[in-house]
Amino acid sequence: MEKKLILRGIIVGAFAGLLAFIFARIFAEPQINKAIDYESGRDAAQAALDKAAGLPAAAADPDLFSRTVQADVGIGVGMVFFGMAMGALFAVAYAVCLGRVGNLRARNLALLVAGGGFLGIYLVPFLKYPANPPAIGHEDTIKDRTGLYLVMVVCSLAFLVGAAVLGRRLRSRFGNWNATLLAAGAFVVAIGVVMALLPELGHLAYNKENFGNHATETPLPLTDDKGRIVYPGFPADVLFSFRFYSVAAQLLLWAVIGLCFGPLAERLLAPRTAPAPSAGRAEPVGA
Repeated sequence: MEKKLILRGIIVGAFAGLLAFIFARIFAEPQINKAIDYESGRDAAQAALDKAAGLPAAAADPDLFSRTVQADVGIGVGMVFFGMAMGALFAVAYAVCLGRVGNLRARNLALLVAGGGFLGIYLVPFLKYPANPPAIGHEDTIKDRTGLYLVMVVCSLAFLVGAAVLGRRLRSRFGNWNATLLAAGAFVVAIGVVMALLPELGHLAYNKENFGNHATETPLPLTDDKGRIVYPGFPADVLFSFRFYSVAAQLLLWAVIGLCFGPLAERLLAPRTAPAPSAGRAEPVGA
């Protein structure tokens, strides 16, 4: 049974990843192109400043794949495989929750698990370390940023599971509604403490040493040696739009997983109806 659920989760996840890619290709990709254009313009302005100061020009890194290949094949394949991985993880969580979270229908449980996946794997970590388009983030902090984000994901999932267990234990004493509120409050407090303890990306050692004490790695206006702005900071509307569509794409992915997996699981888990007895020759009335 578990293998059948996981297989259905992988299939549904692949479909959800494809839909999320189509959405991101239409709405998020233009914001990525704007970010790349900003990065190119800023690099040109920085090169002009370096040249005026007599510094050697930095060599540009060669692109192994064209932008078209990256935007279509690369991101598309990545989103589909990501959806498959999330679908398999979702199916495992669904199998674990089956029969342990009350008398829920298969479809309702699927939506509940999908909502937990979206909340724990993406939305809560996003609140602390939101997604960034190209031109935001320094190569020297990739390892630190990846580690911090993984810490947020692990803590978010662990606290989410803990809140579910806590709510179940409190249910008999406080009732479903109050137990749910208490468990949700405990989750918010616990994850809030973790967010407060983890550093802002702009406070990483490399960033403080080279760029000062700022909250994020978002590029500030580029200035010359006299303090005059020669290139503006990263556009706020591009950053907002990219993050908005990133959240929307993830919400679409998890919603499709929950909505499509539910009917498949319901059909798999439904008890098979016993075959009707074969009809014999009718006996005469009163025989």
